[in-house]
Amino acid sequence: MSTALTFLTPPPGFAPDVDFLLDDIDGANGLYALSSAATAVGAAHRLFVLDAAVYLPQYHPEITDFQRRQLGLEAPEDAVVLVVANPTLDGTTVNLLAPIVVNASTGSCAQVILENQDWPVRAPLEPVAA
Repeated sequence: MSTALTFLTPPPGFAPDVDFLLDDIDGANGLYALSSAATAVGAAHRLFVLDAAVYLPQYHPEITDFQRRQLGLEAPEDAVVLVVANPTLDGTTVNLLAPIVVNASTGSCAQVILENQDWPVRAPLEPVAA
């Protein structure tokens, strides 16, 4: 299933694109491919992102009131928090300092920098306990 997302500003490395498709990865609940809608055919430019609620249940970033207003978020449950996954030969890390926050109702989103929070840019992804 594909979900259309619109970034408030282009995410790093994808300018000038703001329209993206979030595609499920078959057999991996909460793992998605995020591709620019302009390049979705062939997916030349894509990121893998994880639903933090599925893979990082203890991760509760705090966004600013300004960021919340920009995204039109009325309540915490209106937001879906995605983190960028970086697979390497040594394992996968996730960027916890700059999550992608999505307004689940509108598809509006932004990659936000968390202010005054000590989250790592490259946190090792640990297996989820069953």
